Amino acid sequence: MVPDQRIHEHPAASAEWLRAARAARSLSVCTLVWLGVESTLGLAAGLAAHSVALIGWGLTALVEAVASLIVVWRFTGARTLSSSAESTARRLVALSFWLLAPYLIVHVAHDLDAGHRATPSALGIVVTSLSLAGMPALGLAKRRLGRRLASAATSGEGTQNLICAAMAAGVLAGLWLNTMGLWWVDPVVAVVLAVVAVREGKRAWGGHTCCH
Repeated sequence: MVPDQRIHEHPAASAEWLRAARAARSLSVCTLVWLGVESTLGLAAGLAAHSVALIGWGLTALVEAVASLIVVWRFTGARTLSSSAESTARRLVALSFWLLAPYLIVHVAHDLDAGHRATPSALGIVVTSLSLAGMPALGLAKRRLGRRLASAATSGEGTQNLICAAMAAGVLAGLWLNTMGLWWVDPVVAVVLAVVAVREGKRAWGGHTCCH
């Protein structure tokens, strides 16, 4: 049963559902502000360090911002109680996952062919560390809200936040391991992110909201 049907058939639960919808929208607005700063600094650090994974992580923040905008749109005005709006938002979030994968694969291939290697970046380390500290809380909160709202779009946005945190951890590990000569870790992290993005895009498209 879609959320708007539950609300109309169970009026006593409607206030709780609407509070959860407002919470999802508020978290997405806060995330947009965070990601605007994070993406700008992450891309600057990645370009300076010539890190495929760090650049990819910065672009992931942009994709997350798209997903956040979609969720804000989904829970604004009359769309809040619309099952068709949820269906549209779910598919748009899935597409946002798929925006990233081709770029990462092409960029990895280009850098490997050109012989580029990542170098440590103080800015990149600071920005990714902040993401690693904050994004898991945002992602888990949104996935819980997604289950309460039966909203795959909200859950998908939360998953993107978790991917961002995992990518931040991978970038930090890759930069550190690169100082030991393990340069291949950086592009491997980027490729893994591309695979995860494709998988999660398929899940979002299919409407899966459960955590695994």
